[in-house]
Amino acid sequence: MNIVGDSEHFKQPFDHDEDYVSRADAKREIAIYQELGMKLVALSKTQLSKLELDELIYDNVLKTKTIKVNTEAYRRHLQYIGKLMRNVDVEALQQDIKNVLNQNSNESAKQNVAEKLKDQLITEGDDAVQALVEKHPGLERQKLRQLIRQTKKELTKKPEQTSKSAVELVKYLRTEIAE
Repeated sequence: MNIVGDSEHFKQPFDHDEDYVSRADAKREIAIYQELGMKLVALSKTQLSKLELDELIYDNVLKTKTIKVNTEAYRRHLQYIGKLMRNVDVEALQQDIKNVLNQNSNESAKQNVAEKLKDQLITEGDDAVQALVEKHPGLERQKLRQLIRQTKKELTKKPEQTSKSAVELVKYLRTEIAE
């Protein structure tokens, strides 16, 4: 047996074990779980409720929100959440978080579109109503005109306050126009 050319001599016993995880790999995996836990803590309570989380994880994420940030207790609690996350499908949860965050940005975009349409309808009047109804035949022309008329009336009486009719008009536009 030639020791100099024999590479089998330098192999460790765990080189053939496929289940072996190095300490560095284990630390990277733990860091991923803790990072995912921090993302969960950053979400609002309503966003968390949209996710299908284990009850223990959900309760501990909410508990973390009550702990003062940048303290040792906060850090330890995040580590605990990371430990709880070991039983969770990471890819699925990351996708769910992405969907929840994207859903919120879609909602705000829809709100912005509806607000712009409301302003356009109030300033341009019947021509804008006609163009909008042609573009979206599901809208009721009479209801639109009525809401616009009420909004204008409320704004002339009290321009500093938000008009209830304007809010109702925006809500109507958001629900009826699905773009």
